Amino acid sequence: MTRTLRCALVGTGGVAQLHARAVAAHPHADLVAVTDSARDKAEAFAAQWGADAVYDDLDALLAAEHPDVVLICTPPGAHPAQAIASVAAGAHVVVEKPPAPSLAELDDMRAAAAAADRRLAVVFQQRTGTAAAHVRELLRSGALGRPLVASCQTLWFRGEDYFAVDWRGKWETEGGGTTLGHGIHQLDLLAYLLGDWASVQGRLWRLDRETETEDASTATVVFSNGVVAQVLTSAVSPRETSSIRIDTQKATITVDHLYGHGHDNWSITPAPGHEAEAEAWRFPDEEERSDHAPLLRDVFDALLAGAPLPATADAPARSFELVTAIYASAAADGAVVTPEILAAHPTHRAGLRSPVSDMRTSGA
Repeated sequence: MTRTLRCALVGTGGVAQLHARAVAAHPHADLVAVTDSARDKAEAFAAQWGADAVYDDLDALLAAEHPDVVLICTPPGAHPAQAIASVAAGAHVVVEKPPAPSLAELDDMRAAAAAADRRLAVVFQQRTGTAAAHVRELLRSGALGRPLVASCQTLWFRGEDYFAVDWRGKWETEGGGTTLGHGIHQLDLLAYLLGDWASVQGRLWRLDRETETEDASTATVVFSNGVVAQVLTSAVSPRETSSIRIDTQKATITVDHLYGHGHDNWSITPAPGHEAEAEAWRFPDEEERSDHAPLLRDVFDALLAGAPLPATADAPARSFELVTAIYASAAADGAVVTPEILAAHPTHRAGLRSPVSDMRTSGA
């Protein structure tokens, strides 16, 4: 008989609802305990999702429950200590993005997981869904020819009320601005489709929000396969969209959505002379939209089988390295940052704090 994964959840804010729903949907996972800094919120959440126990802190939960999996849904600054404590207690960890405030802290989390022989999965749900899997396979197989250029846009709107939350918009508690908090989703999907990156040039901008961190950023990313990508991230865009476009030798791939995508959000347009091949590029008949549920399902299945993490949840540092490179480049006035430079970077592996070009005017 297949065993049941005993899951515990840390932090009961909005994203925790998605985790709890995914646990409830899995036939071999059970939410046994929750903890939150606000006891009343934790108790209400536990009652909603049928969790048996509520604890005042993670240490007490780990000592009493010995969960198989800990789902971390707290602000980024808390992730490293919570993940390290969880794997040391024998639990696998699923952590929301960004996985840590810095690459150095993510390194510590990964090392702790490896030492404990536990898995560390990071939630980048934009990788999921049958459309993304289909496009990734087309690109990897060469069916669309060589990919050439790309664009990646995360144009979101976050008003002053969003930044009124005390930990947002501050280097110390959020770690970075919209590039880290929002753009990382589409950058992660782009890297999931195109692979490793080779260089980054980036700039950070403060255009309208009263924050320490940026509310917009721009970057040029060159991937190891030669693709040149332009990246724009914004928290000040009223008509919101999340978009990726990849132009290959034989076709243009686009996905336009906001917070999740299905087949209707994607298109593959053949280049002149390749129209006859388009039938072979059709999306599969059965559709699964991107979401937390398929990601956590696949993670749980892998844990139950003792298998490696699925491609939708592995490589926890890939997109975080891309984001960190944008901040490091901005700090050096747009200088080129490569993986080799980033690996030995004197400051930005330890934190993303960077100079931000403040373009606001006194009359704005």
